[in-house]
Amino acid sequence: MDSQAISDVLIKMIRRTVPELTDHPISRDDAMADLGVDSIERSEIIIATLETIGLEVPMVQLHGPKNIGELADRIHAKQTP
Repeated sequence: MDSQAISDVLIKMIRRTVPELTDHPISRDDAMADLGVDSIERSEIIIATLETIGLEVPMVQLHGPKNIGELADRIHAKQTP
């Protein structure tokens, strides 16, 4: 799965986890914190995304990205050895 497809899954999971964002435009450039997503919701979103794409990655390896696109890129990089 490429980075764009992963970001699409992340955005879907954001909308599922935070229903207030259902109709809010969300892009790869958006930071979850700027969207009002708290740390617990962020963890839920990432776990749901990893489950959806069938990838097991320790959460500690996914810290640092500043926006959805960077997070998708990081997850994508974990798919390939």
